[in-house]
Amino acid sequence: MLVHDFLLESGNRWPDAEALVAGGRFTYADLLNASSSLAASLAESGVKPGDRIAVLTDVPFDYIVSYFGTLLAGGVFVGLNTQTSERTVLKLLSDSGSSAVLTNRKFLKFFNTSRITIDSLNLLASPGGGVVSGIACRDLNEMLHAKTDSSFVPPIIESSALAQIIYTSGTTGTPKGVMLSHQNLVANTLSTVKYLGLTENDSVMVVLPFFYSYGNSVLLTHIAAGGKLVVNQSLMYPNLILDQIIKERVTGFSGVPSTFSLLLNKSAIHDNSFPHLRYLTQAGGAMSIQLADRLSGALPDVPIFVMYGQTEAAPRLSYLEPEELRRKPGSIGKAIPGVTLEVLDQSGGPVQPGEIGELTARGENVMLGYWGQPEATAEVLRDGRLWTGDLATIDAEGYLYLHGRKSEMIKSGAHRIAPREIEDVLLEHEAVLESAVIGVDDDILGESIVACVVLKQSDACSEKDLINHCHRILPAFKVPHRIKFCIELPKTESGKVKKTELKSYN
Repeated sequence: MLVHDFLLESGNRWPDAEALVAGGRFTYADLLNASSSLAASLAESGVKPGDRIAVLTDVPFDYIVSYFGTLLAGGVFVGLNTQTSERTVLKLLSDSGSSAVLTNRKFLKFFNTSRITIDSLNLLASPGGGVVSGIACRDLNEMLHAKTDSSFVPPIIESSALAQIIYTSGTTGTPKGVMLSHQNLVANTLSTVKYLGLTENDSVMVVLPFFYSYGNSVLLTHIAAGGKLVVNQSLMYPNLILDQIIKERVTGFSGVPSTFSLLLNKSAIHDNSFPHLRYLTQAGGAMSIQLADRLSGALPDVPIFVMYGQTEAAPRLSYLEPEELRRKPGSIGKAIPGVTLEVLDQSGGPVQPGEIGELTARGENVMLGYWGQPEATAEVLRDGRLWTGDLATIDAEGYLYLHGRKSEMIKSGAHRIAPREIEDVLLEHEAVLESAVIGVDDDILGESIVACVVLKQSDACSEKDLINHCHRILPAFKVPHRIKFCIELPKTESGKVKKTELKSYN
């Protein structure tokens, strides 16, 4: 089975059923027809099986159709983060070797520059078309809604073929392209549909970006089940989200810890009832016992699935049954169907209950590897397992508990952020001598970003100067929330910064 078979099957089975509510109402037939039109247009433009197609859009309909249209054409989907910068866009286009970009007019600013020198790029599509930086820009709307060429037949693709590359920053700040095959995504999607019990009668409130692995999973599971996606990916007005949940009779809601913290602290969730809501899912970071208790108190009749995963696993690896939430507080549960999880010591042997080791995974959902990074791939794919880099324990009943990352990744909101990238940008400022970036506990974000900086001269620049400098180069979600000026950074004898010591200062 291939990923786009989910849309083909649901589109043929329930053509008139609502599939998407976002800037309008769209049926499965609407999505399937537009995806087929785009696939034919891409093939007509020279896209061949295996070509990477980058997509940068915040329009849900365009994103979903671009996703399935790319796969129908035999291409490899590369979703780009919309909170980005020109530097990041060009870096990822170059790294992936994308031959086409599908985008919105608002994002053309990242391409309308003479610095575009991506040799592989031969198609840029955006509503309205035109010429951008010397590249003929096709009208994306025409491609989405063109009459399907009856002679177009989707190419034959093996389930082992690469379907999608999801970029996730590594601990060094170097983006890693996680390669997921059709088999990886199909296996994980069907497993998640099974344990959540999703059917065509389900609908989900989508606040998560689709370009993240969690959002990608929400998209695929509901298309596979024939359900409805109600999309509002802005939490600026959380009460509007609650209104939509009620109005659209939403049955499911997925979020990261900061999503639920925001709703509990900044919305009227306690003043509303949600009679159709049958479950919540939470992933993207550990849910504290306190947050779980507050959420259960606000929605006492709604089961909460605490889940764990990684992009490298397409993404889901484990879940905690809602009925075990209070009996096993802090646990990420057990492996999802089709996945084997083991906590191993450094020699690869199993640990005893309560002993800390590294969590490893086996299953059809485990990635092919990192795009163009064989050494990084070899570090995490060993002995037929994915070594997650997460430290964990397992209890006598087989329930898993996380104890932090081997790396120093910062988890802020829905984002995973590599400190090294921010540190390098700070060092680009002429006044900065040294920098170290850490995550500090935050009630809303999970972790806030704090940059500890040593200046060349004590009055060389201000906090505002460095924040503005970062804003010019980095996406907004990577900009430090606070700058802490230090006389020196605490270091080991080998010269490594003691970040745990820095955290104790904040």
